[in-house]
Amino acid sequence: MIPVLDWSRADTDPDALAAEVGRALRQTGFLLLANPSVPAALRAEVFAQADAVFDLPDAEKRAIDIGNTPHFRGWAGPGTESLDETRPEIDTKQSFNIGLELAPDDPRHGQPFRGPNQWPDLLGFRETMLAYYAAAQAQGLALLSLIARDLGLPPDHFAPLFDQPLSALRLLRYPPATGAPGEIGAGAHTDYGAITLLMTDGEPGLQVRPRGGDWIDVPHVPDAYVVNVGDCLMRWTNDTYVSTPHRVLPPARPRRSVAFFVEANPDALVEALPGTGTPRYAPILAADYLRSRLDATYAPKAPA
Repeated sequence: MIPVLDWSRADTDPDALAAEVGRALRQTGFLLLANPSVPAALRAEVFAQADAVFDLPDAEKRAIDIGNTPHFRGWAGPGTESLDETRPEIDTKQSFNIGLELAPDDPRHGQPFRGPNQWPDLLGFRETMLAYYAAAQAQGLALLSLIARDLGLPPDHFAPLFDQPLSALRLLRYPPATGAPGEIGAGAHTDYGAITLLMTDGEPGLQVRPRGGDWIDVPHVPDAYVVNVGDCLMRWTNDTYVSTPHRVLPPARPRRSVAFFVEANPDALVEALPGTGTPRYAPILAADYLRSRLDATYAPKAPA
């Protein structure tokens, strides 16, 4: 049900691959992207550095807590988030969030979602994460060029709308299940942005719920990204593509993943693309849409 597509065909057969990508994003909103452009060695180093940051003493992680900044960057401990806005349970995972790195004198500091990243005192961590951020963003833009083809738009349609992005790199660690009532690794949710590129370590737990169907497991394909549509792209395509609910069940063993959320520039106007029919949504700036979703995620939950 979730197709495996080979990225190496992007140069030799882009139109056919674009059609296959579009078909997957219309049906389940998910695909597995084999042979991505991001080097395997860099992906492995990201996992190693993620282990290092999560293994730090709690006092060192609290010094770079996400609550220290209004820009959603840094470490978020277990229970910080509740992705399922309809339920009282909080997520057991911990995460570390990185955004677009700006020069210290960049005038955009202080704008919504624009600010300094919080870096742990770990050798090579910052350099690895910035290299991966750039590589994953490039992979995302290349995939968006195929999406544009599928929608009948010029391949470079999205390029100027994603050149100063709100994209976020998120490292994730899920603890083993304890059997507590209502326990969840990550509650059922849809992603907020355009597309998500997810690396996993192969430990089961990720599930999706196609429209009209029940929860199904996402298979692990070595050397492949899990790719899915976010709500912003669904809105942009006027519901042509499907943003599908997904969740992470408490795993039997510790589970690690690395998500890269491909987001547009903050001032990009999200409105129905040409050829997608009568608009179903009012136009909105990408930054305003993201703010509305993050505020709901981090809002305190009432006791069950």
